[in-house]
Amino acid sequence: MTRLSVEMLAADTPPPITSAGHAQLGIAVLVGIAVIVVLITKFKLHAFLALTVGSLALGAVAGAPLDKAIVSFTTGLGTTVAGVGVLIALGAILGKLLADSGGADQIVDTILAKAGGRAMPWAMVLIASVIGLPLFFEVGIVLLIPVVLMVAKRGNYSLMRIGIPALAGLSVMHGLIPPHPGPLIAIDAVHANLGVTLALGLLVAIPTVVIAGPVFSRFAARWVDVPAPDRMLPQRPSEELERRPGFGATLATMLLPVVLMLLKALVDIVVDDAANSTQRVFDVIGSPLIALLAAVIVGFFTLGRPAGFSKERLRETVEKGLMPIAGILLIVGAGGGFKQTLIDCGVGQMILDVSRSWAIPALLLAWLIAVVIRLATGSATVATVSAAGLVAPLAADMSTTHTALLVLAIGSGSLFFSFVNDAGFWLVKEYFGLSVGQTVKTWSIMETILSVVGGGLVLLLSLVI
Repeated sequence: MTRLSVEMLAADTPPPITSAGHAQLGIAVLVGIAVIVVLITKFKLHAFLALTVGSLALGAVAGAPLDKAIVSFTTGLGTTVAGVGVLIALGAILGKLLADSGGADQIVDTILAKAGGRAMPWAMVLIASVIGLPLFFEVGIVLLIPVVLMVAKRGNYSLMRIGIPALAGLSVMHGLIPPHPGPLIAIDAVHANLGVTLALGLLVAIPTVVIAGPVFSRFAARWVDVPAPDRMLPQRPSEELERRPGFGATLATMLLPVVLMLLKALVDIVVDDAANSTQRVFDVIGSPLIALLAAVIVGFFTLGRPAGFSKERLRETVEKGLMPIAGILLIVGAGGGFKQTLIDCGVGQMILDVSRSWAIPALLLAWLIAVVIRLATGSATVATVSAAGLVAPLAADMSTTHTALLVLAIGSGSLFFSFVNDAGFWLVKEYFGLSVGQTVKTWSIMETILSVVGGGLVLLLSLVI
């Protein structure tokens, strides 16, 4: 399960657990976020505990019965860990296998040889964008993290100079480019043309990711100068090996999930028949869990065997790959629990109610609604679904191109300022070994730049097309 599937489950939740007024809900949101930030920054409490306490504080201030607030939090935590947790675990195993076998060294050596110096951030954003085209955000992160960390360490680059472009490439694909499910949901809701949306999406995405990725990473590297965390990837794990897998075998193993998911997306678009046996087969083999599991199993033979790994060594690699991610799983899960508490308290519905009276142009309205729901719930897909449903009637009188731009306005708004109520915030924080403040200065601002630049380009295109 991915960010999309987790958030869609969140969107299909029971009625709100409280009927508090808008003002009370707004105060509850501020209190919940403040509790989390203060506990982590001032009292140095572990993020998992801070998110748990903050979720309960949110429910209490919102007037929710404590037992129902607990159910909302645990449901969100369980749903997130059950889905994203499996992907993180499989990605950690694949990353450890890449590192221990020397496969990651092969990839990194090739990248450093082909794109050194100032070209490296541009190479990373290109790699991330290509790999991220068919992938969900979490899958893209777990596939790219070993490469990002090793490039930064071995090439003596600032982690933010390399990591921000990679994250920008993944995120812009998630928000703007079909066949990602978020944009597909908005396309269906407003009856936009898929091909036109894809073409305009690429037109918006390219300058957006350039500004938020390689350009912004220069500033992010000055604000947050941190090394690649050793706990996530050993510096030179394969030095003692007499041989290591070839570049082609390593690259093929890494791209296997990408290919499987891309095939699924293409079959979904071409066939579009849930009863069709071909589509059902690709729905299975192209699901994130199966695609990553296949890469791990194939990696045993393409990476482990060439490195001379015995069965015992493979088992040891799997065990060591899983050990560092226990804290990450709990933190990401608690972030999902906090988000679910927000949704069940009725915060998303409150935003929809308030926004109905906004008298502004349709494209700007769509962007603003998505921004506010994203801020309130931390969910990009909940923001996309809610905003698309609310502005769908406005698309009836729009041209084909403006309907596509409406989808892109919603997608841009849904990326705005990822914070503590977004599980992705904690995923990035833990993988890159950052503090809350450092994550805000880098990841959160990068997401905001993606949203603002993307939304601005959509509005500019609406004046030209």
